[in-house]
Parts: sequence; C-alpha cells; structure tokens
Amino acid sequence: MYPFSRAFIHPASSPIRDLFKYLSDPEMISFAGGYPDPRLFDVEGLEEASRRAYKDSLSCLQYGNTEGIARLKTEIIRLMEQRGVKTSSENIVVTTGSQQAFDLLLRVLVNPGDVVLVESPTYSSNIQAARVHGARVVPVQTDADGLDVAALERLLDGIRSEADRPKLLYTVPTFGNPTGATLSLQRRLRLLELAVKHRLVIVEDDPYGDLRFSGERIPSLKALTGELPGSDDWVVHMGSLSKIVAPGLRVGWSISPAPIAYRCYIAKQSADVGSSPWTQGIAAEYLSSGALEPHIERIRRGYGEKCRALCAALRELMGDALTFHEPNGGMFVWARLNGEVPAAELLKASIDRKVMFVPGAGFHVDDPVLSTLRLSFAAPSVANIHAGVGRLADAWEAIHARI
Repeated sequence: MYPFSRAFIHPASSPIRDLFKYLSDPEMISFAGGYPDPRLFDVEGLEEASRRAYKDSLSCLQYGNTEGIARLKTEIIRLMEQRGVKTSSENIVVTTGSQQAFDLLLRVLVNPGDVVLVESPTYSSNIQAARVHGARVVPVQTDADGLDVAALERLLDGIRSEADRPKLLYTVPTFGNPTGATLSLQRRLRLLELAVKHRLVIVEDDPYGDLRFSGERIPSLKALTGELPGSDDWVVHMGSLSKIVAPGLRVGWSISPAPIAYRCYIAKQSADVGSSPWTQGIAAEYLSSGALEPHIERIRRGYGEKCRALCAALRELMGDALTFHEPNGGMFVWARLNGEVPAAELLKASIDRKVMFVPGAGFHVDDPVLSTLRLSFAAPSVANIHAGVGRLADAWEAIHARI
C-alpha cells in the first residue's frame, strides 16, 4: 500500500464530476453540472479580446505576478465598484477560478481539526476541499431564505471551548448552490453583526449574483459591510467569470482584508506560481471593452426563460411527485421527491432514459435527505428541458409501477 496522506486513503469523489462520463452520449439530456449554456457565450467578444491581449504576446506568454496582472486587477476593482464594493489592489488575489480562492483560504486559515462551518446543503466540492485540509466540517441549516442565521447564532453562543470555535463560515448567499435560495437583507445584516461579535471570517462565494432574472436585487455581504463598522475585517468575497463569461478562462478572485490577502498570495506561490497571464489578459481586455454588461443582460434573459420552462415542465409532467421552490436567479432548482423513493434510485432509472441530475445527498455534510435532487436549467435548450422532464416523469412512473 502506498503511504497516502490521511485525506486520500479513502477519498470521496465529487458526485457531480462522477456523472460526467455520461456526457459523451449525444442523446443524454443533462440537468446535472452547473454548466453555462455554450450557445450564450460571447464568442465574438472573447475572440476580439483574445486578439487584443495577444498583441502584448511577450507578456501574456511569460510568467506573471502571482497575485494577478495589474490590468486585470484594475478591471476587477472597477467591476466591484459597480457592484457596490470599494476595494484596492492589495486586497485582491486573482485565482484559477473561485474554487482555488477557497482552497487558498483553507490553507492560510485552517489547521487539521479546526472547525469550518458550511450551509447545509452546500456546494459539494467545498465540503470536499475542507475535509482534504483536515477540517471538522459542521453544517448550519438553511431554509427557503438561505442560511438560518438564528440557528447560526445559537451555535456560536453555545461554544464553550477554543477548540470548538469555528475558523470560518462558507456561504453562497445569492442564488445558492444547490438550493437557489437567496439570503434576505435582514439576515445578511445580522450575519455581519455575528461576524464582528464572534470574530468569525465569513467567506462569501458569489458566482451567480449577476444572474438575477426576477425580484429585487440585494447587495452582497461585502457591499453591506459599509453599514456596520468593523464588519469589512471579517468578510472575504470570492468572485468569478466562470458563470457569467466562460469557465474555460479559469479566472476568479478573492477580496480579503490585507493580512489574509497577503497570506493567500504566499500560498498561491506554492500552488501554481500564478494564474495564466494569457487568460488574465483576455479577461482584462473583455472587461475593459464594455462588453460584459450587455452580455449579462442577454444571459439573464436566457436563463430566466429556461428556469421558467423547467419549473413549468416539472409542474405539468411531474405533478405531485416532487416539491420545489422557483428561484429568482442562478442556475439551479432544488427539489424533493414525495414518497419513499430515494433520488439515487430515480437517477439510475433516468440515466437509462437518457436524462440525468444530481442527487442531493452529496450536498450534505451528514444526515443527507435522500429524496432531494438538484436540477440545473443552464445548459439544456428550452426544448430539451421539456423533453428531459418528460423522461424524468417516465422514470418516476416506471419505478412506481414496480412498487
């Protein structure tokens, strides 16, 4: 036996990535991964940004600054100002997607055995990341309005030893993954108060905030720190171009208090030396061109249409078989099957019928609700959404015919 590290003796793979082997089937309709619709990519805008970036070929083909190239950081500062966040270059670390941003935070804040709080359910890959770093991952319940801040407060008030004091809380407060829920303004402000009171680092992951297609916009936690003195010291904001421009760029960033940002910069030196200057240059050119705003309007309309199509098809074709909450943005519908059938059993029957989704069990730290499932409406066409739900309904009926 090889001398694997403790975290990799019996590693658990991502329940989402494990389904990718089925994507090679051209007949498969996937509600599984949170893939943006490639038909909505701004191909021409990115092609033009690529040409402009390559004009400085000596820079984009060379190693770059570990914390990110200056031009991109300038554009990130401008973008975040449009989102109500004032920041500076020293607070920003450009990362290879926001997944790396979270990994760097774990490196600099968490020792083996430390407590990391996460929403339950939450993004499965970040449960996996925290466990790889040896953290004790503790769930905090959620409801239709996102993180249950009252439950968090009870948990924090009940801590009696330093060993049990959490190092950070990971949250996706706007159109959460997997639930699609959005944390209310009142809860956001209370969460910031708790962060200051308990000196708790709040990690705000915000890949979907621009994808609102209905309802009123709510400022990010980072934008709200101006409402409460001292709260900016306890919020780390993670952003990404993966969902709103193209995941192939692998461009994300974190905005942290300077002492955290500096240590993430040091951690990134040993992780990958620095993210690709080439794709950073493309991202900088794209953002500076003014193309992002009209592009976001386009994808908002597209995802809004798809979300409505999925929810309408679920009501029409699945009926009382499941319950769900229709989100105001993002990429996901979170549903629960009514009855005794686990979502994993429905998935098996669904794959046979060339449609797939992600069972909800993998989004829980412990005590998973086996009847839950995540459906992404982002990638399939409207026609395939209706056809895919029809296949789900056939799978459901086939299972019940055997019972």
